[in-house]
Amino acid sequence: MKTIFITTPIYYVNAKPHIGHAYTTVVCDVFARFCRMTGFDVKFSTGTDEHGKKIEQSANNSNIEPQKFTDDISKLFKDLLGYLNITNDDFIRTTELRHKKTVSHFWNLLKEKGYIYLGEYSGWYDMKNEAYFAENELIDGKSPLGGDVQYMTEKCYFFKLSAFQDRLLDFYEKNPDFIYPTQRKNEVVSFIKQGLNDLAISRTTFSWGIPVPDDPQHVVYVWLDALTNYLTVNGYPENEDQNNDKYWQNVIHFVGKEIVRFHALYWPAFLMAANINPPKQIVAHGWWLSEGEKMSKSVGNVQDPIKYCKLFGSDALRYFMLRELPFGMDGNFSLGGFINRYNSALANSYGNLCSRVFSFITKRRDGRVTRPNNMKEEDITFIDEVDKSLREAINLIQQYAFSKYLEKIERSISLANQYVDYQKPWTLKESDPKRMQDVLFILVEQIYKITKLLFPVIPIAAEKVLKQINPRYELKLVEGEKIPDDVIISEFEPLFPKIDVKAENFDVFAKE
Repeated sequence: MKTIFITTPIYYVNAKPHIGHAYTTVVCDVFARFCRMTGFDVKFSTGTDEHGKKIEQSANNSNIEPQKFTDDISKLFKDLLGYLNITNDDFIRTTELRHKKTVSHFWNLLKEKGYIYLGEYSGWYDMKNEAYFAENELIDGKSPLGGDVQYMTEKCYFFKLSAFQDRLLDFYEKNPDFIYPTQRKNEVVSFIKQGLNDLAISRTTFSWGIPVPDDPQHVVYVWLDALTNYLTVNGYPENEDQNNDKYWQNVIHFVGKEIVRFHALYWPAFLMAANINPPKQIVAHGWWLSEGEKMSKSVGNVQDPIKYCKLFGSDALRYFMLRELPFGMDGNFSLGGFINRYNSALANSYGNLCSRVFSFITKRRDGRVTRPNNMKEEDITFIDEVDKSLREAINLIQQYAFSKYLEKIERSISLANQYVDYQKPWTLKESDPKRMQDVLFILVEQIYKITKLLFPVIPIAAEKVLKQINPRYELKLVEGEKIPDDVIISEFEPLFPKIDVKAENFDVFAKE
């Protein structure tokens, strides 16, 4: 069986989760569900990054111990998975004993191989992103990641990153799809060609972190700590031969564009130093704006995904996020945009298609339709057009084009609604009941195929539809799959009731 290891970045627990965290997690879940349906043995992990100076300060400001602080915030991220209906196999916390063992073992291995040495570092430190930057990297007095910086000097251990400059560039050339999309790859390559300096990988200015083996006055740099979570999840160091591990041979890290450098530069260099193969691919997505502005706690426009899940359901939020934001680009998250997308795509289009066909069958056919003995040319044309759109959708999701994937599925739904309008089965009850039932069966089979491809995105609603049509359905994508020749439809509740903006009270979404 084909295998794949899908990861979210592990999320930093300095604040509660927002819509950006939800988006990355849903993207990974949708891709994991799709891979399972196409025959992959999937490992899917997520988790929380819990060390660093910023965490220590946040805990101190709250007058609680760092461990208690991280326990509380990490639980919020874990709870979010349930609200979003996420099917992860593992949830890793960097404060876990299993992870501390991984980091210590990995550190010792890099040191034994001669890639770690003790020195002193001076530079501009971005505490928000836990990273040092050189003077020529600052942009308008801030780090290239947008964080405020302060000049610091401290004794620390270094990783010989400079030794990997040519090796990394050669690796990118031999693996042109390693960083996706191309724009992010070009940024990383351009940065490396300016010349790599050795990387400071320990800190002494705070204590909340994993102690450096044999030198506990230092704690391990948070990014070396965080990135090794992927090894921890895959059983390292007990499973030390990662190069022959079935999951490690096909690792895909989904990340936000702001942390591409850490994953696409530092991480493969660390792994090369340890004689472990780099991941197969780093896939980067864009950022969400909120009502047209950058999300900020001080402004009060941070979008809370749990509110949307509670009010509209996880399916609706999952659909909106994947459809609204073309993968790799930035996008705007707004309540108005959410409602418009919900009503147009889910309530009026897909939900209406299912309701009008299923309710007609229950009322006019006593809930039963059977496979036609023959079809008209217009039926075959309709089916072929639906199949074409769905094949195109499959190709697009394999390229991480999630919005275009749903756009193609929406086209197939539109074709089905047009077919209903053209065939007018309600006029055939008396004039040609055989033709009426043939049309209805054809529609049911197309709804089934469409719903199979919607399942990764809206699994709760899709499961209801699939069970109606085929109680013995399997979550597999099989080319040319047919539904049973005899289908019995029972009473069917609307999937996505239309949102009446005038009737609803959305005070819950007021700025906090």
